[in-house]
Amino acid sequence: MSYTKFGIRPEFVERVKVKMKNPVVKERIKQVVNGLTKYDLQDRVKVRRIVRQASSVLNEPLNEVQEEQIIAFVLAQKIDPNNTLHLLKLWAMFR
Repeated sequence: MSYTKFGIRPEFVERVKVKMKNPVVKERIKQVVNGLTKYDLQDRVKVRRIVRQASSVLNEPLNEVQEEQIIAFVLAQKIDPNNTLHLLKLWAMFR
């Protein structure tokens, strides 16, 4: 399932990918997502908090619609951070 089907713009994804190449930003994002479980990533409230923290770290202000699109995307993926196949699928989607 592609992120564009959720209304997430490719330009936004490219900006985030460039910012994630900065080692300092990458470490701060790792701290935000450290210890997440698949249950955390299926909880709308927790995902909203994570998205807000990540947008703050990346200095990417999100409006309400963009935030909801990202939350819907994360919930639809049913990501298990401990499952290598899930992580490879996500990596392939954003490479």
